[in-house]
Amino acid sequence: MNPFSHIDLRVNSMAKCLPFYETLLSKFGFGSPTSSGEWEIFVGQGEYPSVAFFSIIEEATHQPNANRIALWAASRGEVDAIGTLLRDFGARIESGPRLCSEYNDGYYAIFFEDPAGNLLEVVHRTE
Repeated sequence: MNPFSHIDLRVNSMAKCLPFYETLLSKFGFGSPTSSGEWEIFVGQGEYPSVAFFSIIEEATHQPNANRIALWAASRGEVDAIGTLLRDFGARIESGPRLCSEYNDGYYAIFFEDPAGNLLEVVHRTE
């Protein structure tokens, strides 16, 4: 059983963030978003409601903080491909893709921000 249920993420502009998340989350098996009126909900692979989902809602006063959401990549090559996608999208890259020996010798990641300034990471770990 996957113990992960969902992420409810605030963004300060749905217009800026929705295309970003449509592009990014599709690479991780999340489907096209379904709108609930306020929320844009990206459902993962599996059967709803027991499948993980990622949802975003616009909150104009949202201010990003130090929380970080990390997405799992199947390989270092996938981390590199996401890095290319992010650069092509114009995302702000904080660091990487790179080997993060400060965590452990098998930690390979890229750290970046969404258009609202929320911190994200794509990581592949072998240790």
